[in-house]
Amino acid sequence: MIGSSKRLEEFERWHASTELARLSYLDALAIFTGLWRHARQVNEEFPGPWGDDILADIELARVLNADTRQR
Repeated sequence: MIGSSKRLEEFERWHASTELARLSYLDALAIFTGLWRHARQVNEEFPGPWGDDILADIELARVLNADTRQR
């Protein structure tokens, strides 16, 4: 966890004022996916599919947020 600091608070205020803060989760995910694909094109040795790396994090978030939807 990142401790609160003046610099972090300034960054959070700046970020909240940008268009990035207004993106939906799906839009942000689409941008991330596009950047990941581009990185793979530039460097073929770049790590594999990012989804494989975050499956455990997604499952933990689902449990913590009591998401009972079926996959």
